[in-house]
Amino acid sequence: MDVNGIAGVATAMAEFSTNQAAGIAVLKKAMDLNAAGALALIEALPDASQSAANLPPHLGQNINTTA
Repeated sequence: MDVNGIAGVATAMAEFSTNQAAGIAVLKKAMDLNAAGALALIEALPDASQSAANLPPHLGQNINTTA
């Protein structure tokens, strides 16, 4: 194998490694953005204890069915 062939293979491997590292970095950034968006949605939910205080205490004890 000649020197040019070895250098070409080494260059291709380094380029692949760089592309793979960039792809992983983009994936991690996308996951961080999704996590931040999910956290914002969870924090936007109204507090359940405040809305439950206005409901009657017997609510949810019976299931109405028809045959």
